[in-house]
Amino acid sequence: MSHFGKIRDQLDARGLDAMLVTSEAGEFYAAGFHGEGVALITKKGTWYYTDTRYIESAEKLVTDAAVSLRPKQYKSYQECVAALVAEHGIAKLGFEDESMSVASYKRWTDAVKAEFVAATDLLTELRAVKDEQELAAMREAQRVTDAAFTAILNDLKPGVKECEIAAKLTYLMACMGAERNSFDPIVASGPNGSMPHAVPTQREIQKGEFVTMDFGCVVNGYCSDMTRTVAVGQPNDEMVLVYNTVLEAQKAGIAKAKAGVIGKDVHNAAADVIAAAGYGEYFGHGFGHSLGVEIHENPGFSTRSDKPIPAGATISAEPGIYLPGRFGVRIEDVILLTEDGNIDLTHSPKHLIVL
Repeated sequence: MSHFGKIRDQLDARGLDAMLVTSEAGEFYAAGFHGEGVALITKKGTWYYTDTRYIESAEKLVTDAAVSLRPKQYKSYQECVAALVAEHGIAKLGFEDESMSVASYKRWTDAVKAEFVAATDLLTELRAVKDEQELAAMREAQRVTDAAFTAILNDLKPGVKECEIAAKLTYLMACMGAERNSFDPIVASGPNGSMPHAVPTQREIQKGEFVTMDFGCVVNGYCSDMTRTVAVGQPNDEMVLVYNTVLEAQKAGIAKAKAGVIGKDVHNAAADVIAAAGYGEYFGHGFGHSLGVEIHENPGFSTRSDKPIPAGATISAEPGIYLPGRFGVRIEDVILLTEDGNIDLTHSPKHLIVL
């Protein structure tokens, strides 16, 4: 799933002679391969260097590039790239400024005689729009996630620990085809549900409580992400009210979402529903974030999102209400923005499930 060509096509428009890719996420997006290496994309060719641990796999999987081990005469990847830069007369070199440490930047600029131009946004803008291969991977990751949710409902009972549910979700997704979790699962029961990013504990689920589960997996290098809140035993009236408010807020935000929309307008559509129900102060995070190679990417739906979002973006839709020390509710899908609206990639039911 190489994207070297897409990167190459952006060089002229940005006044670059080449793009240097060094981050883990950038490397996978560009090369379609998870290893440890660097890529240099120029207008006339692409070079991908790695080491002995990954060379055999890279030679099989990386396309549209000259793939090789770091030559023995060079002591570092910096020296490899420096030789190419000199050979091809590269003057302006784009680099991933948002993922490169100060120490790493110094090593690169000391070794490579070119002007380093901050160009993280080149990759960010390309990654925001998913192609068909990327979407196929994300749909499969979501299929696995949906299936794991269906299966885990059988385990949600009084006396079962949060950490047991988290471990079972990881196991289920692995058995169903996941490469790994896209992030550590969140399982929060009862009062722990008021913490949006609660860490699963030894706490046992009690009858009459909500259990919020936020989890996802990686398939072919791309992430899924989903949250569902279910009741174990009959919830009280306020719990039902809060759940339905969150669901209506999510629906309102999703209804607003389409290509060209400003992210904060989607967020506000959901936030207005929650505020009208009297719970505005208990929704403190953004409505959603992009995802793909990484679980959190740009652009997103938040109060800070002030630019139009392109068609082909995949963004979570995850409003919540969190009542400190009492309970919380979050419902999350991933949607694909189109010119006319959006497509929900998540297929698990969203009505209040009472077990």
